[in-house]
Amino acid sequence: MRIDTPLKGFIIRDATVADVPLILSFIRELAEYEGLLAEVVATEHGLRENLFGSRRHAEVIIGEWNQEAVAFALFFHNFSTFLGRPGFYLEDLYVRSRARGKGIGRTMLGYLASLAQERGCGRLDWWVLDSNAPAVAFYRSVGAVPMDAWTVQRLSGKALERLAQSFRGGSGADGC
Repeated sequence: MRIDTPLKGFIIRDATVADVPLILSFIRELAEYEGLLAEVVATEHGLRENLFGSRRHAEVIIGEWNQEAVAFALFFHNFSTFLGRPGFYLEDLYVRSRARGKGIGRTMLGYLASLAQERGCGRLDWWVLDSNAPAVAFYRSVGAVPMDAWTVQRLSGKALERLAQSFRGGSGADGC
């Protein structure tokens, strides 16, 4: 699907399987910008399977300025037990440096807010690095509020494996 936007020359479109190399390049650019490139282990094969395979785990939109891909957003549904409704979790929103300051990020976020409402979602959540002052300022400008009373927790790698193993007692399991 192609969505015209209020910005002249800027459209948003759903990513396709042909965009997997582009999506991976956006992920790497974002990671480099955040100083986290060494943490990227994503592959085209993994993205193809998880974004476009039989069980899709997330969605991607691409922003094009004058027919050039300059932005992407990756998001997925979550669920709020307090609201009793679904929401969106925005994993990544990235605008290439040459396209910043044109309203592209705001337009992409506005589209996601609109899509969330269309789908009956009660909120849109995301994380931002405290050190990314431009992003923090941008998010405040659109009305986002920090969740200061919450601390993000993560279980991954060997710790995830150990906890899962303690449950399974040595047997395998299907799932994520």
